[in-house]
Amino acid sequence: MKTTTLKTPTPQIPPGTPPLSSPPPGLDTEALAPWLVPRIGPFDGPLRAQRLNGGQSNPSWVLSAAQRSWVLRAKPAPAASLAPSAHAIEREVRVLQALQGSGVPVPRVLGLCEDESVIGAAFYVMEHVAGRVLRDAMLPGVAVGERAAYHAQANRVLADMHRVDWRAAGLGDFGRTTGFFARLIRRWAQQYRASVRAPVEAMERLADWLPAHIPAGADEERHVCLTHGDYRIENLMFHPERPEVAAVLDWELSTLGHPLSDLAYHCLAWHLPAGVLRGFGDQDLAQHGLPGERAYIETYCAQVGRDPGAVLADWPFYLACNLFRLAAILLGIAARVRDGTAANPDAPAIARMAQPVAELGWAIAQGRAPALKT
Repeated sequence: MKTTTLKTPTPQIPPGTPPLSSPPPGLDTEALAPWLVPRIGPFDGPLRAQRLNGGQSNPSWVLSAAQRSWVLRAKPAPAASLAPSAHAIEREVRVLQALQGSGVPVPRVLGLCEDESVIGAAFYVMEHVAGRVLRDAMLPGVAVGERAAYHAQANRVLADMHRVDWRAAGLGDFGRTTGFFARLIRRWAQQYRASVRAPVEAMERLADWLPAHIPAGADEERHVCLTHGDYRIENLMFHPERPEVAAVLDWELSTLGHPLSDLAYHCLAWHLPAGVLRGFGDQDLAQHGLPGERAYIETYCAQVGRDPGAVLADWPFYLACNLFRLAAILLGIAARVRDGTAANPDAPAIARMAQPVAELGWAIAQGRAPALKT
């Protein structure tokens, strides 16, 4: 049996990543080829695989043969050991297929395999989109004068996503259509409490404050749209040369939800510090060619037909809710560091951000920290 053994990189743990399981250490290209050929056609030469940086939750590889290439995303195995909603590549496949022709740029899925006997894990294969993944929202590899254009494109694509007719796209049962924020707060309160040995004051305060401050009508079905759940610059593939989004990636956390939750999560970059959380809240925006948060929100609102005044009036809630969620994720990472199960060497530094993130959320909720970075 011919196996391509790959050196696994150690990417940072991105906000929004579910609890980690052990991915397959290598990819058996000889076993994969017979499954692949009926779906992509015959190919010349040996099938090769290169592990992609990132994708800790669902490890990914670029497959190549001769001049052709594809991407494979796998679910950690065995699937029976995972939580039902964890590492949901089936949801990714469904939403990618639903968005074909929608105007939201996504790769085309070539096949889903839920039979773990093929390569040792469930997986799917999609087309390989050429482009660049810019992992730091400050865009240090982009000329200062061009950075605003990249952020404008991220804004445009998010607005396009939220305008998709999810019912017509066949996603009517992709999630519940009422009570989004109530469920989100309850879920992450449970996750936080399962991760800590002693209460965290800012998290306890937010867990009490958030349910009582859900904006009027926000949990009603009329607001529901398709949400990505982890919409960050890092999860966008940009054109190799231009400020143009070639593909939106990592749809594992997508669901039917409230669009302003997606927008606020995306806008956490304006509030988080540079470094392990890859924000720019402690930077001079103008110096780095980055747009102000107010202008960014107003641009989004103009594209989707929302009243920016109404959005900004409730903006502290949307930010605090997402900071609460992020802090709960970070506390989960801290628990793995404490238990000795965090494989990533950066995990301790990331975990140390849990307390400051929770305290920032509470400060914004109380009006003691700015809810807008202009």
